Amino acid sequence: MKLTKQYLVLLLALLISFQFSCVGSNKNGNSNNSSTSNSSTSKSKTLNFPEATVDRVIDGDTIVVIFNGQKEHVRLIGIDTPESRMNHRVKIQERNLGDAEKVIELGQKAKEFTKSLVKPGDKVYLELDVQQRDRYGRLLAYIYLKDGRMLNKEIICNGYAMPLTVPPNVKYQEEFKKCYQEAREKGLGLWKK
Repeated sequence: MKLTKQYLVLLLALLISFQFSCVGSNKNGNSNNSSTSNSSTSKSKTLNFPEATVDRVIDGDTIVVIFNGQKEHVRLIGIDTPESRMNHRVKIQERNLGDAEKVIELGQKAKEFTKSLVKPGDKVYLELDVQQRDRYGRLLAYIYLKDGRMLNKEIICNGYAMPLTVPPNVKYQEEFKKCYQEAREKGLGLWKK
């Protein structure tokens, strides 16, 4: 019995170390934003993540991709853009952004910004976190563009999203909070005065 436990512990340790070697995570905690890392390093990192093809943009923080031969709705982890059409979340966002009409107007701007970064047919790379799907069945991911920039971070750093941290997916929460604060202070994107 004692020998069996030792084998299980060893097997578990091997599986964990194998998983970390395959994930391709950045051990230094550096971001993949063009302003903080060089393009070749970021670009090579994307090769470690599964590839998908953009089908369409739903709104500022949700896109549809072809992944493993199937269409998948992908919700960008860590960010929240205003709603681009009337739904129950508009009421929640009204508290911080203004009336429903203003929320939807800002949501359309965020959607257009996302569409400027990803187009149908573009290759993207998906980094998954601890929880891979939300309660609606959407895939949860950090999406990398072909040039190595992270889509989630580009949206929030350019002022088109607020941070949204939903544990256990917290890998880039501090970076996103910092980007959000800087975008607000500089009056970027939705925060233009």
